[in-house]
Amino acid sequence: MGKPLLQFTKKGIYCAAARVYLDPWQPVDKALITHGHADHSRWGHKNYITQHDNVPIIKHRLGDINVSSIAHGENLLINNVKFSFHPAGHIPGSSQIRVEHNDEVWVFTGDYKTEDDGISTPYQPVKCNTFITECTFGLPAFKWQQQAQVMDDVNNWCAQNHADGKTSVLFAYSLGKAQRLIKHLDTSQMKIYCHGAVFKMTEVLRELINFPPTYLITKETTKEELAGNIVVAPPSAHGSPWMRKMVPYVTASASGWMAFRGARRRRAIDKGFVLSDHCDWDGLLNSIDATGCENVITTHGYQDIFARYLREEKGLNAISERTQYEGENLNEAEKPIIEDESKPSNTNFSSSK
Repeated sequence: MGKPLLQFTKKGIYCAAARVYLDPWQPVDKALITHGHADHSRWGHKNYITQHDNVPIIKHRLGDINVSSIAHGENLLINNVKFSFHPAGHIPGSSQIRVEHNDEVWVFTGDYKTEDDGISTPYQPVKCNTFITECTFGLPAFKWQQQAQVMDDVNNWCAQNHADGKTSVLFAYSLGKAQRLIKHLDTSQMKIYCHGAVFKMTEVLRELINFPPTYLITKETTKEELAGNIVVAPPSAHGSPWMRKMVPYVTASASGWMAFRGARRRRAIDKGFVLSDHCDWDGLLNSIDATGCENVITTHGYQDIFARYLREEKGLNAISERTQYEGENLNEAEKPIIEDESKPSNTNFSSSK
C-alpha cells in the first residue's frame, strides 16, 4: 500500500505529491493555512497560501510575509494535486482545505463549527474519502445552547452590571471570540471599550464585517469613562495591573470550557458563558456524516476517545494523530483527564471511494 495522500510528520501535515504542508508547526517552504490563530498560522514559512479573507488577519499577526490567496471554492493545482478552500465557520477567514489526487479526496478542517455566528462565512460540508477533524470538545457532555440564547444572557448580565454602576469585563480571545461578542452586544445603553489587542484585530476585520463602535483603552482613559460600560479583553489581561482602572468591575469568560463545573471558580471569574468557536459533540458527528467519508483522522482534543467511538459505534475507519494544534486553550490543570489508551495498529487508509 502506498503512502497516504496526507502524512503527519514532525513539521506538520504534509502532501508529498505536491510538496506542500497544511498548517505546519515548523518552518517550511510552502504552507497552506486554514485560519489566523497562532497554532495554525506560524511565523517563518517562505510562502503562505490561504483564502482571501484570511490575508489581512495573518499579515496583521505575522508581519511582512510572502502570502498569496484564492477564493472559497477556487481550485489551485500544484504538481497535479488539486487544492481548494471551503468555509469552516470557525472564525472570520477560516477554511477547510480539500485535497484531491488520483481519484482520492481528503478534507482537513483545521478548526470549525457548524453554527452560523454572524461574522464568519458559515461552515459548508465537503464530500470526501478521508476527513481530518479536530475534536476539541469530542465528548457527549458538550452540547451548546444556540448563540442567540447565550448572547441574551450576556446582554442581561451587562445590563444588570450597568444598573449597579459596575463595569462588565468580558474575557475572550482577541481573534474570533472577541469579535463575535462585540457584534452581538447590546450598545443601546453602554459603550464597548477594548484592550489594545482586541481593538486592533477588530479594526482589521472591519474591512469585512459591520461592527458597532468600539473604543480603545489608553493611559488617558479614566475610570469614570469605563464605569457601567463593557470592556472586552483577552484572558491574559485578567489579574494584571491593566485592570485597576476598571474598578468597580465584574468579570466573565466566554468559552466552551465554561461548561465544566468549577472552571469559572478556578479561573477566578465571576460569571461564565458557554460560547465556543468549535463544534460540540452533535456538531462533530453531523459534520462527519455529511462528508460521506469512510476514513476519519481525529486531531487535537479528545482524539483517542472520539476515534474509538467512531470505530465502535459508527463503523468508520478512524484513527487519532498527535499535532501541535491547541483548539480552545484551557489550562491543563483545569481540564478533566479522561484516559483512552486504545490505538489501532494500522494507520493506512485505502483510497477506495
